[in-house]
Amino acid sequence: MGGFQPSGTIPATLVLDARAKLGEGSIWQPLENKLYWVDIEGMALHIYDPLTKKDIHFNTGSRTSTVVPLKNGGVLIAMQNGIHKIDCKTGKLTLVCNPLSDHNIRFNDGKCDPSGRFWVGTMDLSFRKGAAVLYRMDYDKSIKQVLDSVTISNGIVWTADRKTMYYIDTPTGTVEAFDYNDASGTISNRRVAIRVPQGMGSPDGMTIDRHGNLWVALWGGGAVACFDPLTGELLKKVIVPAPNTSSCAFGGKNLDVLYITTAREGLNAEELKKYPLSGGLFSAKTGVRGVPAFFYKGQL
Repeated sequence: MGGFQPSGTIPATLVLDARAKLGEGSIWQPLENKLYWVDIEGMALHIYDPLTKKDIHFNTGSRTSTVVPLKNGGVLIAMQNGIHKIDCKTGKLTLVCNPLSDHNIRFNDGKCDPSGRFWVGTMDLSFRKGAAVLYRMDYDKSIKQVLDSVTISNGIVWTADRKTMYYIDTPTGTVEAFDYNDASGTISNRRVAIRVPQGMGSPDGMTIDRHGNLWVALWGGGAVACFDPLTGELLKKVIVPAPNTSSCAFGGKNLDVLYITTAREGLNAEELKKYPLSGGLFSAKTGVRGVPAFFYKGQL
């Protein structure tokens, strides 16, 4: 993987004491040099500016699980009541589509693929096994179901050569690989690339660096782990002072800062006393750079 062989651990630093209920969906907007992220249970879209250290947010009125940028400004957000476009100046929401009919199912993590289609998965509010799916929203806003029998659809990324997609269904404890056809947006040849070691936490959000290594947020593990997906080897860990580490994204002008979201949800009073920064936004310098986020290229 480009000769990159890191080792050891890196401490994460608090960037914003956001006290998010369920911080998630971090993504760097390279044209604005800002970090977009969501608080799912707080029902809000956040925009953090590292230059001013200010974080603005828009209340959405519905569980908001992930965000992807649009070329002409604004973003798409996946909410419990559908996929919406949101104007980041006014907060105005415009419904794009809503394939969800079961009120116990909500959207979860998602990203755009290299050709600009929006992939987003779901989960059952009571974590019912196999009740969720993975969707792909094409350029014409049509939604196609790509995978079924998913439990908690989570992190998703693509390799630089556009030939492999990596995907997480959290309770499996694995990162799966698929052959990816960029022209058609189809996947095949499903296999396990990484097995997260027992006791390390559950794989949640994920990003990829320029060497092709995967950085996986570990829910319950208080860390982001870097794995080589070709060997499954654990290369490095970022230690986060919040057990429920949920998503990560490379940001900064040089894409050399790893931003990490966390959650207060799922922690009791004693745990919150022990980890008071839970729900905060963190960052770490990992010594590697990420890749720019892909934008949704469909017609809205």
